[in-house]
Amino acid sequence: MLRPNFTIPALTAVLGALALAPAANAEIKEVGPTGAAATGTPSCPTNCIAVTRTTGYQQSVGGTNGVFRVPADGRIVAWSVQLGLPGKKQVKFFNDNYGGEAQAGLAVLTTGTKARARLVAQSPVMKLTPFFGKTVQFPLETTLAVKKDEVIALTVPTWAPALAVGLPADTAWRASRDSACKAQATTQTQTAQTTIGDLKQYLCKYTTARLTYSATLVTNPTTPAEDQ
Repeated sequence: MLRPNFTIPALTAVLGALALAPAANAEIKEVGPTGAAATGTPSCPTNCIAVTRTTGYQQSVGGTNGVFRVPADGRIVAWSVQLGLPGKKQVKFFNDNYGGEAQAGLAVLTTGTKARARLVAQSPVMKLTPFFGKTVQFPLETTLAVKKDEVIALTVPTWAPALAVGLPADTAWRASRDSACKAQATTQTQTAQTTIGDLKQYLCKYTTARLTYSATLVTNPTTPAEDQ
């Protein structure tokens, strides 16, 4: 996995504190499917389908729901994305029709009834072009505080070759769109959730596909007394 060479004092401090206090029972967890559940690779360049101009979260993987729900209070310290390798003509098509160069960032949502979700935190948006065909991890200079049961999502203001397709029907993701889910006009319309506090409905559900992202969580330490 590639790791951009960023200066990451916040991440270093968090991991350093964790290493110095093993009795505190803080843990490092990956939020997202792992192992056999993480099947599927991004579709590009073959049958090249990209995520476009939306915020999305994986609702189910292999029939298991909630794989992107935060398992405990803590801080997101990094996020990762597996990217396809689109060809030059494919890159030009997406750049010309979906707002420019491929970009993405992490989003933290609280979810409610009627497929509503509110944006409560987000990472900076990163350019993805240098990492096409690879899996890249972006450490966060400013880590994101999260609470148990919040949902980790991927925000794509332009486009990103980060979609595995042709999977079983028990794998599905949701996008912050409210109608005509598969129409080209809808996929070209900007629906990405980028304003903290913004509430949107995630009415578009796409089956047989998986967003190829994950996040790294450091849980809040607990004292021995709290463990009893």
